[in-house]
Amino acid sequence: MEVALLVVHVLVSLALIGFILIQHGKGADAGASFGGGGAQTVFGSAGSATFLTRTTKWLAVVFFSTSLGLAYLARVEAEGENSALISETPAPAAATGDVPAAPAAPSSSDMPAAPAPVPAGE
Repeated sequence: MEVALLVVHVLVSLALIGFILIQHGKGADAGASFGGGGAQTVFGSAGSATFLTRTTKWLAVVFFSTSLGLAYLARVEAEGENSALISETPAPAAATGDVPAAPAAPSSSDMPAAPAPVPAGE
Protein backbone atom coordinates (compact mmCIF):
# COMPACT_ATOMS: atom_id res chain seq x y z
CA MET A 1 0.00 0.00 0.00
CA GLU A 2 2.76 2.42 0.96
CA VAL A 3 4.76 1.75 -2.21
CA ALA A 4 1.71 2.28 -4.45
CA LEU A 5 0.88 5.52 -2.66
CA LEU A 6 4.48 6.67 -2.99
CA VAL A 7 4.51 5.94 -6.73
CA VAL A 8 1.26 7.89 -7.20
CA HIS A 9 2.69 10.73 -5.13
CA VAL A 10 5.84 10.99 -7.25
CA LEU A 11 3.93 10.80 -10.55
CA VAL A 12 1.43 13.45 -9.44
CA SER A 13 4.22 15.72 -8.23
CA LEU A 14 6.00 15.46 -11.60
CA ALA A 15 2.74 16.16 -13.45
CA LEU A 16 2.05 19.10 -11.15
CA ILE A 17 5.48 20.56 -11.86
CA GLY A 18 4.91 20.14 -15.60
CA PHE A 19 1.47 21.77 -15.57
CA ILE A 20 2.69 24.69 -13.50
CA LEU A 21 5.61 25.28 -15.87
CA ILE A 22 3.33 25.16 -18.93
CA GLN A 23 1.03 27.89 -17.59
CA HIS A 24 1.59 31.50 -18.52
CA GLY A 25 1.23 34.50 -16.32
CA LYS A 26 -1.80 36.80 -16.41
CA GLY A 27 -0.21 39.12 -18.96
CA ALA A 28 0.72 36.37 -21.43
CA ASP A 29 -1.48 35.01 -24.19
CA ALA A 30 -3.27 31.94 -22.81
CA GLY A 31 -3.02 29.84 -25.98
CA ALA A 32 0.53 30.72 -26.98
CA SER A 33 2.03 27.50 -25.65
CA PHE A 34 -0.35 25.41 -27.77
CA GLY A 35 0.14 27.11 -31.11
CA GLY A 36 -1.87 30.29 -30.88
CA GLY A 37 -5.55 30.22 -31.88
CA GLY A 38 -5.61 26.45 -32.34
CA ALA A 39 -5.79 26.04 -28.60
CA GLN A 40 -9.27 27.57 -28.61
CA THR A 41 -10.61 24.64 -30.59
CA VAL A 42 -8.83 21.95 -28.58
CA PHE A 43 -9.75 23.22 -25.11
CA GLY A 44 -13.10 24.80 -25.89
CA SER A 45 -14.14 28.42 -26.10
CA ALA A 46 -12.58 29.33 -22.72
CA GLY A 47 -9.12 28.37 -23.97
CA SER A 48 -6.29 26.49 -22.37
CA ALA A 49 -6.19 28.60 -19.21
CA THR A 50 -9.31 26.96 -17.78
CA PHE A 51 -8.10 23.45 -18.65
CA LEU A 52 -4.66 24.03 -17.17
CA THR A 53 -6.07 25.72 -14.08
CA ARG A 54 -8.56 22.94 -13.41
CA THR A 55 -6.01 20.21 -14.01
CA THR A 56 -3.48 21.92 -11.75
CA LYS A 57 -6.12 22.29 -9.03
CA TRP A 58 -7.01 18.59 -9.09
CA LEU A 59 -3.38 17.53 -9.25
CA ALA A 60 -2.74 19.68 -6.17
CA VAL A 61 -5.69 18.05 -4.37
CA VAL A 62 -4.34 14.58 -5.15
CA PHE A 63 -0.81 15.66 -4.15
CA PHE A 64 -1.94 16.89 -0.73
CA SER A 65 -4.09 13.79 -0.22
CA THR A 66 -1.19 11.46 -0.96
CA SER A 67 1.04 13.57 1.30
CA LEU A 68 -1.39 13.17 4.18
CA GLY A 69 -1.75 9.45 3.43
CA LEU A 70 2.01 8.91 3.46
CA ALA A 71 2.34 10.88 6.70
CA TYR A 72 -0.37 8.75 8.29
CA LEU A 73 1.27 5.52 7.18
CA ALA A 74 4.65 6.70 8.49
CA ARG A 75 3.06 7.57 11.84
CA VAL A 76 1.38 4.18 12.13
CA GLU A 77 4.66 2.45 11.29
CA ALA A 78 6.60 4.55 13.80
CA GLU A 79 4.08 3.88 16.55
CA GLY A 80 4.29 0.18 15.80
CA GLU A 81 8.07 0.25 16.15
CA ASN A 82 7.95 2.30 19.35
CA SER A 83 5.39 0.02 20.96
CA ALA A 84 7.56 -3.00 20.10
CA LEU A 85 10.58 -1.33 21.64
CA ILE A 86 8.68 -0.44 24.77
CA SER A 87 7.30 -3.94 25.20
CA GLU A 88 10.73 -5.54 24.72
CA THR A 89 12.48 -3.44 27.36
CA PRO A 90 12.34 -4.96 30.83
CA ALA A 91 10.26 -3.22 33.41
CA PRO A 92 12.21 -1.31 36.06
CA ALA A 93 12.81 -3.16 39.32
CA ALA A 94 10.35 -2.40 42.02
CA ALA A 95 11.63 -0.05 44.68
CA THR A 96 12.44 -2.10 47.77
CA GLY A 97 13.68 0.74 49.90
CA ASP A 98 17.30 -0.29 49.44
CA VAL A 99 19.24 2.70 48.31
CA PRO A 100 22.68 1.96 46.90
CA ALA A 101 25.47 3.45 48.94
CA ALA A 102 27.12 6.56 47.59
CA PRO A 103 30.70 6.06 46.47
CA ALA A 104 33.18 6.83 49.21
CA ALA A 105 35.18 10.03 48.96
CA PRO A 106 38.84 9.43 48.14
CA SER A 107 41.05 9.49 51.19
CA SER A 108 44.42 11.20 51.42
CA SER A 109 46.18 7.85 51.14
CA ASP A 110 44.57 7.32 47.69
CA MET A 111 45.92 10.63 46.40
CA PRO A 112 49.41 10.75 44.82
CA ALA A 113 52.05 12.64 46.73
CA ALA A 114 52.90 16.15 45.58
CA PRO A 115 56.30 16.47 43.86
CA ALA A 116 59.15 17.78 46.01
CA PRO A 117 60.00 21.44 45.46
CA VAL A 118 63.15 22.16 43.49
CA PRO A 119 65.66 24.44 45.29
CA ALA A 120 66.02 27.84 43.58
CA GLY A 121 69.84 27.87 43.65
CA GLU A 122 70.44 24.79 41.57
